[in-house]
Amino acid sequence: MKNIRQTNLNIHRDSWVEINIGNLEHNIKEIKKHVPNETKLLGVVKADAYGHGSIMLAPTILASGIDMLGVASIDEGVDLRNANINCEILVLGAVPVWAVESAVKADLNISIFSRGHIDACKKAYERTGLKPKVHIKLDTGMNRIGVSFEDAVDFIKEVQNCDFIELNGIFTHLAFAENKEESQKQIDKWEKVISQIDTTGLLLHLQNTAGTFCYNVKNTNMRRIGISLYGLAPDFPEDSDINLNLKPLISLKGRVVNIHEANQGEGISYSYTYKADEKRKIATIPVGYADGVSRGLSNKIYATLNGQKVKQVGNITMDQMMFDITGVDCEIGDVITLLDEENSIDTWAKIIGTINYELTCRLKVRLPRVYTR
Repeated sequence: MKNIRQTNLNIHRDSWVEINIGNLEHNIKEIKKHVPNETKLLGVVKADAYGHGSIMLAPTILASGIDMLGVASIDEGVDLRNANINCEILVLGAVPVWAVESAVKADLNISIFSRGHIDACKKAYERTGLKPKVHIKLDTGMNRIGVSFEDAVDFIKEVQNCDFIELNGIFTHLAFAENKEESQKQIDKWEKVISQIDTTGLLLHLQNTAGTFCYNVKNTNMRRIGISLYGLAPDFPEDSDINLNLKPLISLKGRVVNIHEANQGEGISYSYTYKADEKRKIATIPVGYADGVSRGLSNKIYATLNGQKVKQVGNITMDQMMFDITGVDCEIGDVITLLDEENSIDTWAKIIGTINYELTCRLKVRLPRVYTR
């Protein structure tokens, strides 16, 4: 393996996550095939790039043609600034009014949608002499944050008249992108608002990852790309024929730390949810639910060991899990691969009834990161 970089050289665990930067470059090239050349792209790197490592990936994301980055909080944006990431960064989430000044000092764009935000921007300008950079967030149906559809035009015009604010964009977010009918309702509201204001020089963005590939919206000039950067697909409408050649970045691996035999009838792990039907060879690796592998996956997943498929057995514990390696040639120190292009995290998501986003975000608590190309 070449061009390997670790985020922590003082690693004392036999489990780790590998992130393939080459696959990130591939995915961005694939995404750009589906986006008009003149359309700008915002790469969403919130939640530590969905658990992949925002600081490590940001330079490659930007070098591959993404125009700006999106984070969830001021702190995430400041972390990028401290790592010398100098592009435009938008805080997509709600910013506390008392923290607007911190965002201004870090040269972050913030989302605003209330009178309190306008007042806070004025105070920040008076204290720093710097105009807060803002994108106005509209609520067209997500019912989470944003200025209401009914009040949007007046609010936008008010902000445009504030000489202490630098208005850079307007955006909204699709709540149900896999449903064309519901999404069209939001798009119609968006179009109605945008058609009533002067948008000269503004970034206008509505499409998230799914929306980018499913909907052409007239009054937009930027799209926000999230999960597909990392080689995973969101939910698309059932009748869509979207064919993206994406490659997952993430692999999860652990070295075998123990091998023993379990006799017929013996239980394995807490509560004996698995009992050997005959003599079985069992391997243990130091990965558990404290590392982000849900206990709900117990006895339901497979991994790869020396080119062969092996089944996880017994309840996944906080720090360890076991595999039935009967018939597989294996020694202490051999690597079991839980996730890669063959062992998809989408399979895990279906088993426990969640989405791939949630599971990648979980894999970041204690696992060292190794970046490869």
